[in-house]
Amino acid sequence: MPLSEAERQSFIAEPHIGALAVTRPEPGRAPLAVPIWYGYEPGGELWITTGRESAKALALAHAGRFSLLVERVEPTVRYVSVEGTVVSTEPTTEKESRDMAARYLPPEAVQPFLDFAAREHGAQLTIRMRPDHWLSADLGGL
Repeated sequence: MPLSEAERQSFIAEPHIGALAVTRPEPGRAPLAVPIWYGYEPGGELWITTGRESAKALALAHAGRFSLLVERVEPTVRYVSVEGTVVSTEPTTEKESRDMAARYLPPEAVQPFLDFAAREHGAQLTIRMRPDHWLSADLGGL
């Protein structure tokens, strides 16, 4: 059964790992599909961070839109897929980096992760998407 608007927005606001899909700029290539952390609050824009020169950043700049699939298998099989237009691309702030890490990691792991990411991943971009189209389902206890 499809989820209601409130159910799908509540579900995607939970800290799941998303699967980002975006068309690549190179002809003849399949879409880029990668796991990613994301942020979302019901009714707002969905946001991700990525390296400035990453394959994701280059593909997103070219395509101007992407899809994100979020799923779980317990206690029921449930998914939400959202597709939308990129509405902004800005350098990631320290607050955004900390908020994203805190969404996915226990408190004691946040600062070590931020130190690692600054050292190993370099400058990041925050890319915001306006949700345009939603697909969702809860398959019950299958």
